[in-house]
Amino acid sequence: MDNNSINKVILVGYLGHAPEIKHTPNETIMSKFSVATNKKWKDNNGEYKDRTTWHNIVCWRNLAEYSKTLLKGQQIYLEGHLITRDWTDKEHKKHYITEIVAEKITPLGIRKKADKKTTEKDEESL
Repeated sequence: MDNNSINKVILVGYLGHAPEIKHTPNETIMSKFSVATNKKWKDNNGEYKDRTTWHNIVCWRNLAEYSKTLLKGQQIYLEGHLITRDWTDKEHKKHYITEIVAEKITPLGIRKKADKKTTEKDEESL
């Protein structure tokens, strides 16, 4: 393998749900959750567009243990690397999933609830 390659992911986004904690058969702790990132831009007609991308996150051992403290809607900074796995289901259909294996997570804050001063449009931009 070429030593001049890199597989590095950096995300700042919001947790889609609280981490799901599991243990492997040999009792290694792991967690899974999703993180949403948003991209906003103005198209050629001057209209604003918004796209949300969902990322599948996997944490192992100490980081999985730490992920128990994360909350749905919380903004995080995450570093990790990409992996793609495949499996065959009972109907012999092959499935693929791309995941980010987290190596570092830093909480940035909690998503604010709408208040009287916050409009629906403001809430959507979070």
